[in-house]
Amino acid sequence: MRILLPDIPEAERTPLVRQLLEIIYLQQERIQQLEERIQQLEDEIARLKGLKARPRIAPSALETSPRPPRDPDAKRPGSAKRSKTAQLTITEEIVIRLPDVPPEATFKGYEDFVVQDLVLQPRVVRYRRERWLTPDGQDLVAPLPADVLPGSHYGPDLICFILHQYHHQHVTQPLLLEQLHQLGIDISAGELSRILTEGKDAFHQEKAELLPAALAVSAYVQVDDTGARHQGHSGFCTHIGNELFASFASTDSKSRLNFLEVLRRPHADYVINETTVAYWQRQKLPAAVVDQLRRGPRAFVDTAAWQGRLRELGITKRRHVRIASEGALLGSLIAHGVSPQLAILSDGAGQYDVLAHAACWIHAERPLARLIPYSDEHRAAIAKVRHEIWELYRDLKGYRQRPERSRRADLEARFDALCRQRTGFPSIDGVLKAMGAHRAALLRVLDRPAIPLHTNLSEGHLRDYVKKRKISGSTRSELGRAGHVREPEEDVPGVGSELLGLSLGPSAGIGSNSPLGGPDPPEGGGDAGQEGRGRAAGVGEWRRGGVNAGAIDRRSFRATPARRPASNHGCPRLLRSYVFSHYNRSKFIGSMS
Repeated sequence: MRILLPDIPEAERTPLVRQLLEIIYLQQERIQQLEERIQQLEDEIARLKGLKARPRIAPSALETSPRPPRDPDAKRPGSAKRSKTAQLTITEEIVIRLPDVPPEATFKGYEDFVVQDLVLQPRVVRYRRERWLTPDGQDLVAPLPADVLPGSHYGPDLICFILHQYHHQHVTQPLLLEQLHQLGIDISAGELSRILTEGKDAFHQEKAELLPAALAVSAYVQVDDTGARHQGHSGFCTHIGNELFASFASTDSKSRLNFLEVLRRPHADYVINETTVAYWQRQKLPAAVVDQLRRGPRAFVDTAAWQGRLRELGITKRRHVRIASEGALLGSLIAHGVSPQLAILSDGAGQYDVLAHAACWIHAERPLARLIPYSDEHRAAIAKVRHEIWELYRDLKGYRQRPERSRRADLEARFDALCRQRTGFPSIDGVLKAMGAHRAALLRVLDRPAIPLHTNLSEGHLRDYVKKRKISGSTRSELGRAGHVREPEEDVPGVGSELLGLSLGPSAGIGSNSPLGGPDPPEGGGDAGQEGRGRAAGVGEWRRGGVNAGAIDRRSFRATPARRPASNHGCPRLLRSYVFSHYNRSKFIGSMS
């Protein structure tokens, strides 16, 4: 419901009139929110009754401007000719003789015709191992070939196919099991689940080594999180990464304490140092508590020792325990080599406001984009402010490409003027006030031009995870959560940890997810956390996920780029650098031995 207010001249807008107009605007916003909520409830009631929900009518295509006519002399995009077989490896060559060749004919060579085909068939090998009995009674058996995995009745090529179909092609366990049965492979659902989850210790060890190595050499990291249910309970998947690596950790919380624990992995200690004390003072921890903690031991091996120290000092208030623990975790990070100047680029969530915090401009502007105007004046005010924001964003983007100190004062002044203005509409003024409160984080690029202005890379990695979350339910076992493998509902052992891996690597080029050339603001990535909250439709559902990556040289931390996945999401997938290539097959066999 909209109320069309009369146009009140500026001379007649007394303080009382302005106050009344502000009350009316607030009421209209509230009414609009309630109308939307009522419509949602009506749709839900209709769904529960089996009725059709309110249809979503797309805007008319007649209002869109037609495409400009194509130049008749120009070639159609993608029509450039190329050799279609130049990149193929010929695996078999067959010479076809011409029947009934005339006697006077002259041989002119061959005309090639290349045919690509795919052969999918089971290969079942029975190894007949010789057995010999020595005179002294010793039983000798011939050893199996090196490419046979110890204790496994499934070959490495089959295991590679299963992992590739599951993690890279996103085939669920039920469909993968059905596919294997159709190909003639005799395998049970339990054995398939074990192949996907067990015997991956070497890979999990490499994952555990990735995050501390990356933090030690990175100038900044992007962070974001999304929902990740485990054993039917709510949880969260936190992404930490940049253009060189990606780390995913599934936990039960999304607090700052949890974020610092994830950053600190694989270490488990708590340290009190200058960084710790400075954090306590910024968080206004009482001086008496700080003095207590500064006296005595300053390093604690694990959580139990730290909690015991807090109880010994009588520090039991929840807020004091939380701030003290956060500071000690931050001190542990610095003690293990993480730079205090490491930039944490986030969507503005408070739990990520540690070290040198930077905020995403697209998330800062998004509340304005979601406002629904209820008058022409309101619409014009929204458009004006958004235009000013994106003009400043464009200039900041230019500053990143060519940092000039002389432009810094002008950009800061424009930001301050933007946030200080008041439009008379509380919804708009609230957004501007919030941006002003995050001034340092939004203008971090002026000090650190290498930091992107958005978190599109992080959201792009999480979007692939969210897309798979819509299809099926939660993880069930510890190994399943550690590798983001969804098992049958009845397998419910324990709780799991994390998923780490590399992304496409630096040679993947500068694209929309690269910090060197992000997209224009209207094309910014969507909120991965808001994208789909779907659950499994029933019991027995599976989920799949994982990591794609190149190999890691831990000494110099160079990423060997892996092939870009079929989808354009660039999300890392588990184990791909080893098992998705026959060239790395021996390395995979060695890790399973």
